[in-house]
Amino acid sequence: MLQFIVKGEKNMKFLCLGYLDSAKMDVRPKGEIDAVMQECQPHLEEFYKSGQVMIDAGLSFETKCLRRANGKVKVMDGPFIETKEMIGSAFLIEAQNMEEAIRIASLHPTVQVVAGEQFGWGIEIRPIHYFESRD
Repeated sequence: MLQFIVKGEKNMKFLCLGYLDSAKMDVRPKGEIDAVMQECQPHLEEFYKSGQVMIDAGLSFETKCLRRANGKVKVMDGPFIETKEMIGSAFLIEAQNMEEAIRIASLHPTVQVVAGEQFGWGIEIRPIHYFESRD
């Protein structure tokens, strides 16, 4: 049986998207980027210690989009938004409300690593409604 989970029944889930300006990162030497990424590890450990991170995933830049057109499903290459920012990561957290979600997401290296500012790193937080299987 599927159950639709709504706000207030239990902790909410929040989808967080980590953005970056890939053009700014691509022009930097690999060694510099590797050093910045090493700075992320201690922040990730604190983030995970919160106990409220359900999943944290880095995303590949390869993108496909499925759309139905003229009665058929079409597969198209992406990305699809006209922007200099790209989604580089996604994570799912559980929190009581948006304020707590902000507190938890603020532990993520995207906003903790100072060098990330020059690469346009940022996080978007969205409450989600989801289905859960109940046996």
